[in-house]
Amino acid sequence: MPSIIHAMPETNANTTGWGLIAGNGRFPFLVLEGARSQGIEMAVIALKEEASPELEKSAKRLHWVSLGELSKAIDLMHKEGVTQAVMAGQVKHNKIFSAIRPDWKLAKLLFSLPRKSTDALIGGIARVLQDEGIQLVDSTLFLKPLLPEPGVLTRRAPNEQESADIAYGHNVARQIAGMDIGQTVVISDQACVAVEAMEGTDETIERAARIVGGKPLVVVKVSKPRQDMRFDVPVVGLPTIEQMKSSRATALAVDAGRTLLFDRQQLIALADAADIAIQAFAPAIAAEPKGAAGGINIK
Repeated sequence: MPSIIHAMPETNANTTGWGLIAGNGRFPFLVLEGARSQGIEMAVIALKEEASPELEKSAKRLHWVSLGELSKAIDLMHKEGVTQAVMAGQVKHNKIFSAIRPDWKLAKLLFSLPRKSTDALIGGIARVLQDEGIQLVDSTLFLKPLLPEPGVLTRRAPNEQESADIAYGHNVARQIAGMDIGQTVVISDQACVAVEAMEGTDETIERAARIVGGKPLVVVKVSKPRQDMRFDVPVVGLPTIEQMKSSRATALAVDAGRTLLFDRQQLIALADAADIAIQAFAPAIAAEPKGAAGGINIK
């Protein structure tokens, strides 16, 4: 992947006081690389249940905490002088509400939540961090080249049937995303075969393939109507394209400017080799959520 070098993000231009809250996958590594290209060395708070041990080789300052240790994470960030933090990397949704032992600060937050959704929880954590003098910022801040512009990204554009399925899928996906259920739907012949819940995109595609028994599929992945770019930003990586290939999914639609394409050049080359069409569409954008401006996935 080419080096991620671009103008300094629109936020506090200091190269000190930055932290990274790291979940699983490649996202944290890419953020570290992008920040380092701007002369920023981040202090990393790595989640024991999710983050890769390889982060220890990439980060000069790293601390391990468990998912429920919100107080410890805040104390460590204070000790590291963190005033701006990026949250990057997936945390499996089922772990958030069933597999953690919350400390007193997180338990208090969980008790106060009006609903037990990922957005509500991480939004609550963002408010706690803000109260502690730590601003949670846009998770794509250092990765702008990985956000596609509107248009066809692959050699082949979606054909007429795929385009009809994409149009239908967009309507369904926007409704589902607006209810904070999932952000991906899988369509076949203008019928919704599978809706993403807590299992993630790749498993949703695999489930759809089992249901249709070999019929071609189209995958539509959207951002939420009020997508908070500080967390839960849609991500597509090489494993998703591999899963599409093995599942006979022939086209992928994503939201332009709001979907991260990891290993972008390799991803598009892999899609071209599999004759998969990828197109980015202008997202349906509602009013920005409070606190999203300037300011992060854990997905």
